[in-house]
Amino acid sequence: MIGKVLRGTRADRLLYYLYGPGKANEHTDPHLVAGFDDPAELEPPRKADGSRDFRRLAGLLAQPLAALYGPGYDKPVWHCAVRAAPGDRILSDAEWGEVAAEIMDRTGLAPRGDDAGVRWVAVRHADDHVHIVATLARQDGARPRIWNDFYRVREACLDVEERFGLRITPPADRTAAKRPTRAETEQATRRGWAEPPRVALRRQVCTAAAGARTEAEFFTALTEAGVLVRRRYSTLRPGEVTGYAVGLPRHTARGGGTVWYGGAKLAADLTLPKLRRRWAGTPADHRLGHGLSAPAARAVLRNAVAGAAERARSEPEFFARLRDGGIRVRLRFSEVHPGQVTGYAVGLPGHDDGLGRPLWHSGGRLSGELTLPQLRHRWTADGSAGAEHPGAAPQHSGPFRFTAPERDAIFEHAAQQAAMAAEHIRRCAEHDPADAADAAWAAADALHTAARATGSRVLRRAADSYDRAARAPYGRIPARTCDGDRLRTAARALALTGTITADTPLIAVALIANLVALAAAVAQLRQSQEHAAQAAAARVAAEHLHAATVRARSRVTSSFDQASAQRRDRPATAADLAQRDFPFAPHPGQPLAAHHGQARPAPGRRPGPPGRTGPRR
Repeated sequence: MIGKVLRGTRADRLLYYLYGPGKANEHTDPHLVAGFDDPAELEPPRKADGSRDFRRLAGLLAQPLAALYGPGYDKPVWHCAVRAAPGDRILSDAEWGEVAAEIMDRTGLAPRGDDAGVRWVAVRHADDHVHIVATLARQDGARPRIWNDFYRVREACLDVEERFGLRITPPADRTAAKRPTRAETEQATRRGWAEPPRVALRRQVCTAAAGARTEAEFFTALTEAGVLVRRRYSTLRPGEVTGYAVGLPRHTARGGGTVWYGGAKLAADLTLPKLRRRWAGTPADHRLGHGLSAPAARAVLRNAVAGAAERARSEPEFFARLRDGGIRVRLRFSEVHPGQVTGYAVGLPGHDDGLGRPLWHSGGRLSGELTLPQLRHRWTADGSAGAEHPGAAPQHSGPFRFTAPERDAIFEHAAQQAAMAAEHIRRCAEHDPADAADAAWAAADALHTAARATGSRVLRRAADSYDRAARAPYGRIPARTCDGDRLRTAARALALTGTITADTPLIAVALIANLVALAAAVAQLRQSQEHAAQAAAARVAAEHLHAATVRARSRVTSSFDQASAQRRDRPATAADLAQRDFPFAPHPGQPLAAHHGQARPAPGRRPGPPGRTGPRR
């Protein structure tokens, strides 16, 4: 049983609608089942033409509002729609009346035994739901408290489900994402969109947050993905960003303006303060290279150096961007001219040789275009172009692509971290479930970045399904742990690889298979915590991931079969070419004819020994 709370301005118009024919669903036999007084006395009488007269009931509901009209009280009508779950038995009018009375008592609007509570009625015009209409003014002239009324309604629905033996629905623990409204769903259907904008924006924000290490990287990733971003600034401290909103260019209001969604309107953990807690510096954040192989670390460094070089306009700004991004920088100075920088080397925190000594990579080792002389030439050319053409964009090469071995190394590292996180979560599910909260939350980052890296729609559905299983109840942020941070670091490295345009590589199949185990481990964790809705979300994600694994394996197998067939059909050696020219192999010891006109021995006759070629005596 689900209850939805709305606010309105006039009770009489709401009553007209509830007793009317309905817009989306047909209203059948509308009547009162409960109220602040006897429902039979409050029932609107019929006129001579058969229509209802709502004047008396609307007046009774609005009467206590006379003393409370004023600023901040522009929506005094409290409307709660309560619907039973599909498959539940049909409740009687008396049972629906108990449901409405329980909700009004639990919210504190009209407690049982309190004759001075708000005035309210419950209208039933279908078998599976009722509508509760109340005016937010107590009959003693006081204003009622409605703080967290939605959660109190949810608690009342859970009690009613247990009392009447109905289907048990999840609690309102703020782990579920904000669902699209009915208007958004119908608008998406009319315009032919695959999904409502709220769903698409939530996926983009989750993916950008998973691949970012700082707030600036987060907003940059959203902009590069084609999402419109609007920052909210503090009114007390100008220049300080206190929030954000996102929108799609195609989603506009009737007046032509963009429809914006704040982070809280997408999910409880996507507000800017909670995202900042995710990016906050901790000791684990200073081990970005922990567990990375040499090719993977080199690829991550090259991407970071290339990005800093593209955004920087000068040498000091370049090194400052590297250090701000968590990259170690070591400068090489001239032996002839002390103080003159002749080169640089970079390293990832936590990436060492096993003895605690950091591993360094010079710019030239990363790429020939990332040496310090080449970068200085680029900045000089950009500066001169900007002087000649103010406002012109810098003209230089774009970000470097990952090589196949580097990409495979990052995929392999992500697969290993997913397996380690799954084992950690399974162990915590038996002994200390709270210790696995951060790893379960970080698993959502791994799923979103893996879906973006592989370009798999099935994996994208798995990431969307898993989101609820990742969140802690009531919008809380789990305490940071090393296991969660290692998984986030692997997800950020995976986000750097971009999207695979060719067939799914074998190493990606291994990653998806380990993500199946990770989702299954989280389902076991949530089941041990008695969070049924989150456990169900993790199981659904595991099913999607299993389907993605089967599909990826079939693609890899078919590609191997095609490659093997091509190798069989393609002549690879001189012997293969000779076999095509001479399909019938000669007998052992039989020489090939020197001239085309030479007669061949008759079939079945054994050739004699070769004649002597030396001089005769």
